[in-house]
Amino acid sequence: MPNYNIRELQLHIKEMLMAFHNICKEHDLHYYILFGTMLGAVRHKGFIPWDDDIDVGLPRPEYEMLIRHAKEWFPEPYEFICHETDENFLGGIGKMQDASTTLIERSHVKYVGGVYIDIFPLDGISSSHVAQRIQYLKYEYYKKIIYFLLRDPFKHGHGPSSWLPRLIHKTYTGKGAMRRFKQVMTRYPYDRSTWVSALNDGMTSVMPKSVIGAPTPVEFEGETVMGVENADDYLTREFGDYMQIPKEENRVSHNFHYLDLKQPYKEYLKQKGLKT
Repeated sequence: MPNYNIRELQLHIKEMLMAFHNICKEHDLHYYILFGTMLGAVRHKGFIPWDDDIDVGLPRPEYEMLIRHAKEWFPEPYEFICHETDENFLGGIGKMQDASTTLIERSHVKYVGGVYIDIFPLDGISSSHVAQRIQYLKYEYYKKIIYFLLRDPFKHGHGPSSWLPRLIHKTYTGKGAMRRFKQVMTRYPYDRSTWVSALNDGMTSVMPKSVIGAPTPVEFEGETVMGVENADDYLTREFGDYMQIPKEENRVSHNFHYLDLKQPYKEYLKQKGLKT
């Protein structure tokens, strides 16, 4: 079990979701709650009780627009981070983070930031199942490269377990790996595709664009946010029998390495003598 109060964290990031909702409404951006957040909205009218994150997505063109304008659109203390805005942040998605908090996801991850909600770009993908599988395998390859670039090569000692991470550190730079990673993700333009994906969640997130449809109001923790249009079809593709509550041993929380909802992450970095 996590060593922090999940409900306190849930309510904090719910407020972040509503701030994001207002940003999108003001600037005519079309977003959707996705994955476990969408499941929670349908099955629990809010958070899955043991879940401690929020996932949203936008079509790639609008995601790129958000990157360009986030500094002027996001009110303090919120920030938008992604590789395009911070080369030290490696990954194919963005995050809206609260700069008045501190979060370290895992002990081996060097990046220190604030509590966040995940923002996924929704990309076009081929309607051919063979091409979809090939694109996904390329995606997974570069995702693994990025994982090793983030990991300490000597996490498990200086023996054979360090050889592959060390080779990857010598072969790839973060910037180069991310450039190739994004090329894979954006192979098929969103506007001209009839199928879409958020490959970060695997092949289950590959589906006809008609399933996502138009952003559709849905209740979440007593608020109205925007979900996918065909929720039953979407959730069945993602989770199968999604109304079935999993057994307790299969309920997964993040178990973050370090979490402080009161201290700004830049203060934490200064205290530790690290760069901001």
